[in-house]
This record gives sequence, structure tokens and C-alpha cells, in this order.
Amino acid sequence: MGTLSGTIAVVTGASRGLGRGIALGLGEAGATVYVTGRSTEANPGSLPGTIESTAAEVTRLGGQGIAARCDHRIDGEVQALFARVRREQGRLDMLVNNALGSPEQRVLWGGQRFWTLPVALWDDLIDIGLRSHFVATWNAAQVMVEQGSGLVINVASHAAGTGRSAKSKSILPYSVGKAGLHRLSADMAVELREHGVAVISIWPPASRTEGVLAQPEVWGDLSEWKPPFFTGRVVAAFAAAGDWLARSGEALVVSDLARELGVNDPQSVSS
Repeated sequence: MGTLSGTIAVVTGASRGLGRGIALGLGEAGATVYVTGRSTEANPGSLPGTIESTAAEVTRLGGQGIAARCDHRIDGEVQALFARVRREQGRLDMLVNNALGSPEQRVLWGGQRFWTLPVALWDDLIDIGLRSHFVATWNAAQVMVEQGSGLVINVASHAAGTGRSAKSKSILPYSVGKAGLHRLSADMAVELREHGVAVISIWPPASRTEGVLAQPEVWGDLSEWKPPFFTGRVVAAFAAAGDWLARSGEALVVSDLARELGVNDPQSVSS
């Protein structure tokens, strides 16, 4: 996959799930990864995983993991995060936007009609999702534009790829947020290209995250689902391949990228 030694990355929402898998993939390739989120050893969430445990695993795999508590709904905390990275590292090479204010799986994928949902779910999924990705990238761009290089990866979803059908399982605020993320990525890519900064969005495969494993009855057979670490290895391979600007503005399917880059499913690796 190449090496990311010397690469400085921030992965948001990385205490568990796809964020954790991506942080581990970058760590395995040698990157220094700032792991953000609200779940800490002192104040863990309802699901397994903390920023400290992810950071420790990043380091164990060969990178340098740095736990950085951050509530991505609070702009001041986000600004302080990127100021810290600039102060401690002097640069920022990658930002992976993954943080999401997600409800439990049976709600997120329950197919409820929008008028039966609490309005607060819109705020959770758009604020800690689409808006938080904008705010994090706004801060990262201050560093990346100055240095003349950088890569921003926004974690989107297949749920955003087609028009809504009557059988759609994802709730409307989720699919709208992920669809908006494609436009956010494409427009940011246009504005940042002349400064050497690339922006893409990715569609991960169905993944066995902690949330999914906590409610397997929502999905049934998970045997064909990928570990989050699979997406992490693909992201690391893409980052190591370079020439990011050639794909800037695109929405990339992780499974297709894996075949293109020769990344195998890491079933034997804990994620």
C-alpha cells in the first residue's frame, strides 16, 4: 500500500465504527493520527470504543495515535483542535470527516416517514454530519491552503446515491445529509484545486460497526459485511498512491477502489 510515515491526519468521530477503522488503516501505514470524538475513558458512550483506545491501537499498528476529545457540534472546540494540530505538528496532510450524530440502527434504518420522526433527529444528523464536516474542513483549509497541499475525505453513503424509493430503509435526514455531502465535496474541490488541496467523498461498503453488532436483528445475516478496517486500508492505500487532484471532486465507491488498488479484505485483523 505504500507508506504514510510523516503524514499528519485528523479523523473525526473515530472512537468506533468507520472512523475507528479508517484511523487504524492510516496508523498501519505509519501516519500520525489525531483521533477525535466525545467518547473517552472517563466518559464512555453506550457502545464500545473510546478515542484513547483507538489512538492506542493506531500506535500499536505502527503509527502514532493521539486522542483529542472534541464535540463537533461546538465550533470553538473544533477550532481549538486544528489550532492544536498546527501548533504541535506545523502541518496537516489529511482530514477524514466521519463524525455523525447517529441514532441507534433500528431508528436510522427503520424506514420511518419523516413526519413521524422527532425534528431533533434532523439537527443531530445535519449538525453532527453535514455541518460539522463543513466546519472541520473550513478549519483544515486554513492550514492546507497555506502549505499548498492536502487531502480531505468525506465519509458519505450509498443511501445518497439514488432517488428515494418507497422501500428505502434510511430515514430522510440521513439520506439528505449524505447527498448534501456529495455537493459539499464537489464544490469544495473546485475552490481548493488551485491551492493543491483535493476533496473526495467515499461510499463505504456495509460494515460491521459496533452499532450494527449491537442490533444485528435489524440486518440479519452479516457474514458478507466488511470490518471497518477494510475501509481504513482502502483509504490508506488511496492516500499513499498520491495524485489526489486527479480524483478531486469525485464520489468513490470503496469496494471499487479496493479492486483498483489491490487491497484485500483484512478479515484476520481486529477492527
